[in-house]
Amino acid sequence: MSLRSPFGRDAEADVRRDAFHQGVRRGAPLLLPTAIWGLVAGVAMVKTGLSVAQALAMTLFVYAGSAQMAVLPLIAVGAPVGIALLTATIVNLRFVIFSATLWPYFGHLPLARRLILGYLDVDMTVAIFVAHQAEAPASQCGGTAQRWFYLGIAMATWIAWQSASVLGILLAGLIPARWGLEFAAILALIVMMAPMLKGRPAVAGGVTAGVIAVLAAALPLKLGLVLAVIAGVAVAIAADSLAERSRSEIKP
Repeated sequence: MSLRSPFGRDAEADVRRDAFHQGVRRGAPLLLPTAIWGLVAGVAMVKTGLSVAQALAMTLFVYAGSAQMAVLPLIAVGAPVGIALLTATIVNLRFVIFSATLWPYFGHLPLARRLILGYLDVDMTVAIFVAHQAEAPASQCGGTAQRWFYLGIAMATWIAWQSASVLGILLAGLIPARWGLEFAAILALIVMMAPMLKGRPAVAGGVTAGVIAVLAAALPLKLGLVLAVIAGVAVAIAADSLAERSRSEIKP
């Protein structure tokens, strides 16, 4: 009895397979930084005081590295649950923008499929997908090839993150603090984020968030990070609106 191919056996099977493999290849250069970031997140969850079961549940169900790392210090100091949830929500506000960006491609799909794609949605996946599809003809928008290209990037990223995160959770007790994993995580995050800073609005938002995060680092309960995210998103949106207005004024 042969296993059923995940790409199917109909006329579009080759299209799905080729697009999926292309997505994996396009996302491959960022899989190592993703794995490093996941490893550090796994270690941090256990070092913060979560049990192995709690840490495994967080990495599998939350699957949002920046939000996880933002709330772990709050959990460690016993901050109110509301503060932790608010922090995670604000850090993940960018996913609202991501959803709007991906709607033209996946908005026609059934809710169950959109929920799965939303769960797999991370910064790197969206950045690579949008950059690649910007070159595709408008007639291909929302087509089979685009969906499977996205799945190729997303599944490769998910596997890299989860495998490294689980490894970090299981080996956290064996990793000494002097290894400086936090610095490795910062470098990995920079490598992942740098390709996303395309265009003046993104650069303006990123620089603003970085400056605010440094200046507000002493605020309690990691509120400096929350303030940095809000300021960065606001500046990026404002810069994009100004750019769009300028383009409209230039048009005859």
